Amino acid sequence: MMDMQTMVRTTVAINGTGYFLAQGQDIEGLQNRIEAASASSGRFVSFTVVGNRAVSVLITPRSQVVISVETVQFDPRDTGDDEEPFGGLFDF
Repeated sequence: MMDMQTMVRTTVAINGTGYFLAQGQDIEGLQNRIEAASASSGRFVSFTVVGNRAVSVLITPRSQVVISVETVQFDPRDTGDDEEPFGGLFDF
């Protein structure tokens, strides 16, 4: 029996909307950018999500952000390269 390959998946929920981050994202850097944006009157923060798609969200001092981490089954398509998007709405 083969062991199932796994990877770590990070979820960022902003005002109740969750985003699965693509592999290779700098989580600490993202946290720092979110903190800096929330300390201002508001700024867009960009990151790459599963499907290798770029997302930008407006972070303000009133934004609620939760970052969580879990182990999931390995997906070789999840490279974080937004030049090679994959999937569609039904993949999530």
